[in-house]
Amino acid sequence: MEVAGASKKKETEKTLSWSQSTSLDEILALPTEDVLARLGTSPSGLTSQEARSRLQTYGYNELARRRRRTGAVEFFYHLRNPLVFILLLAGLISIPIGQLPDAIIIFIIVLFSVVLDVYQESKAEKSAEMLKKRVVTTATVLRDSVKTEVRLSEVVPGDIVYLSAGDVVPADSRLISLKDLYVDQSGLTGESFPVEKAAAAPAATRGATITEAGNLVFLGTSIVSGTATAVAVRTGGSTEYGKIAKELVARAPETEFERGLRRFGFLIMEVALVLVIFIFFINVFLKPVFLGALGQSDVLTSLLFAVAIAVGLTPELLPMIVSVNLSKGALEMSKKDVIVKRLASIQNFGNMDVLCTDKTGTLTQNVITLTLHVDMEGKDDEKVLLYAFVNSYYETGLKSPLDDAILRYKQLDVKNFDKVDEVPFDFIRRRVSIVVEYENARLMITKGALEEIADVCSEFELGNEITRLTSEEQKRMKDNYNKLSSQGFRVLGVSYKWVEEKSTYSVKDETNMIFLGFVAFMDPPKESSRESLQLLKEAGIELKILTGDNELVTKKVCEQLGFEIKGIVLGSDVARAQDNALARVVEGANVFARVSPAQKDRIMNALKRNGHVVGFLGDGINDATSMHIADVGISVENAVDVAKESADIILLRKDLTVLSAGVLEGRKTFGNTMKYILMAISSNFGNMFSAAGASVFLTFYPMLPTQILLNNMLYDVSEVTIPTDNVDKEYIQKPKRLDTNYIRNFMIFFGPISSIFDFLTFLIMFQVFSMYAHFDSLFQTAWFIESLCTQTLVIFAIRTRKSPFYRSKPSKPLLVTSITIVGVALFLPYTPLGAVFGFVAPPLEFFPFLAAFIVAYLTLVESLKRTFYKRYAQRLEHYA
Repeated sequence: MEVAGASKKKETEKTLSWSQSTSLDEILALPTEDVLARLGTSPSGLTSQEARSRLQTYGYNELARRRRRTGAVEFFYHLRNPLVFILLLAGLISIPIGQLPDAIIIFIIVLFSVVLDVYQESKAEKSAEMLKKRVVTTATVLRDSVKTEVRLSEVVPGDIVYLSAGDVVPADSRLISLKDLYVDQSGLTGESFPVEKAAAAPAATRGATITEAGNLVFLGTSIVSGTATAVAVRTGGSTEYGKIAKELVARAPETEFERGLRRFGFLIMEVALVLVIFIFFINVFLKPVFLGALGQSDVLTSLLFAVAIAVGLTPELLPMIVSVNLSKGALEMSKKDVIVKRLASIQNFGNMDVLCTDKTGTLTQNVITLTLHVDMEGKDDEKVLLYAFVNSYYETGLKSPLDDAILRYKQLDVKNFDKVDEVPFDFIRRRVSIVVEYENARLMITKGALEEIADVCSEFELGNEITRLTSEEQKRMKDNYNKLSSQGFRVLGVSYKWVEEKSTYSVKDETNMIFLGFVAFMDPPKESSRESLQLLKEAGIELKILTGDNELVTKKVCEQLGFEIKGIVLGSDVARAQDNALARVVEGANVFARVSPAQKDRIMNALKRNGHVVGFLGDGINDATSMHIADVGISVENAVDVAKESADIILLRKDLTVLSAGVLEGRKTFGNTMKYILMAISSNFGNMFSAAGASVFLTFYPMLPTQILLNNMLYDVSEVTIPTDNVDKEYIQKPKRLDTNYIRNFMIFFGPISSIFDFLTFLIMFQVFSMYAHFDSLFQTAWFIESLCTQTLVIFAIRTRKSPFYRSKPSKPLLVTSITIVGVALFLPYTPLGAVFGFVAPPLEFFPFLAAFIVAYLTLVESLKRTFYKRYAQRLEHYA
């Protein structure tokens, strides 16, 4: 048994070596049988046991990505903050110079803050992973001789893979057999159009490139049409995509909110640096002139004080608050049938002000039924139905809902039609041709968009009589087509011709055809669409319809739903327009008809350049690139794999009502994040500015470094529950963005208000309590209590724009944590722990002053809040 096991392991290692190290030329040139033999597999596929073994050997089929850090590594990673590092260094230096209590306090505070941060972020990550598992991309492989759906990440070299239209290729694979296979590999090679593949090895392979690999398909590319069977050769990091990812781990584009946070971080750094330098300079270089030389411990305390001020200014819990906010938002959105694949996209989802979507399945029921099958004059014609049925019945490529509708309409006997070949559908020709053997002759039947069918027809049939298709007859054909379209029908043209016998047929054979008639379909509007459109309008989101359908059908659907059409632009107009002209066009129009996928991308890029946050809702193969280009890509659970893989957000129901509910949750998430930012930056700035100012004229520190750190930690604890807070309905009515200028103005406006009451506290302490023993400790204790109480309670005024603030109800967790921290501030000086931090019990006479200050402070903030929001009312329409 051991010998057999060792032999098996050696064989697996040999397979591993070949699949990872062999050249592209060799994989291309080898006969299929040799490729299978080298991989240790067969057309019957792998056994489940062998697949599990190979998964352990090769690893998961995933591209290079940032590895998840262990708990210990994550903990040390959070210590990378320069301010935290300086604190730890100062704590270590404090030990040999006899400041052990200070060192212990610093270590405890830092430890508590970091552990809290790590725990909350870990919890948020786990929630996100749980939600992502609800939307899984799978591959069809042969395991134990049975077709099996497995996760894309579980595909291993040697797996026999089945591919069809809409699938994402799960691994670099050698084709074994195929039928009319077209692959979109533009993301890998930059090729504009789908590439036709062949199972046969090329004649010459030396130095072959990816674009010349006609018998290979590559991980991450997508099947446009046709079917194939292939054997997985390379997975994960060994694939062509994987090699690129190894050089640079792919990072998702920075969202609008992330850009705002980065700018906000620079603002904090600038302010903190100025304060630290100022405080350290005052205490180390100017004060010794008046107070005498400083000892070594005094210099260290001055450094600690300056750093503590910087720490106090920094909203260091912001990453944790953002993570918790996003994970909570994702969980809430999941309850509303919206699954978030990428947490950071929630902010863009909430900030979205333009949504681009097709009308099919969004505004309509996507339950398409065949209604008419008529000749060129609009009369019922059974031959039109029969030929359309044969075309759809034998089509193996990209079947559409229209094909399903034809096949459902009536069961026809097609046993006299034997399929010979197929020219599959693609998004350039927009038609599909089937060649059949019928009555001892070859018949080509072509069905597709009328414009494309008309282009290849030279004759038409009417009443079994074939006539030349003149310009006058073409006009009659298009008039009837327009008449049907204006009634809300989706119309396809059907044509045919008799062809000579040969082995294969191609696009070149689609010429000089005979136009037979129309098949017309109806996709009724959704009953919920009218409500959905109103909800989007109320949410400040403009809907723009981007459809490949014609303008007449689209217009009819919009009329039925009461959707106001501001302007209709055709794909031909988009093609002619220069970028600067298109930028103006996309603002005025809200319906774009007959547009190709590439034209959809141009429209969205123009909207983004105009400053909009653009979302795109799609579910088809041709929607994948559009989802990448949009600020937030949105798909649905029953979409093709490539669309789900490209999306940031997945809707479990293709309904704009669901999307609207998700957007509002995204805005709540953004709103609660902004509460913490505005709260922290304004109150922290005020308190730290007070500390910096007081240190200039006091002969002692207004608060000890450890007291500042404790103050900051307790304040942060009170803010941990902000993600649970309620958000005013008025706030989420319109999309908002994070604006650094707005945050700076808020800081400058409200920060000094806090400082005013801090300096009043200083004044009262000197006027009323200066005769008390240990006045310096009493001063520090009084300011600790006052600053912590005011900055904790002011959240209730800042968290809402309503006035008075009690008209907006906070969440219970926020209320409880805030009151608890105020209680800790009041009672801590009377406990043994208070003495450890250098606090003394304040006299009872202090508390009436404290109560008066708190009431006056909240009243002043409430009064000035109205002034501030009135001054910046115009910016508040668009920014946080």
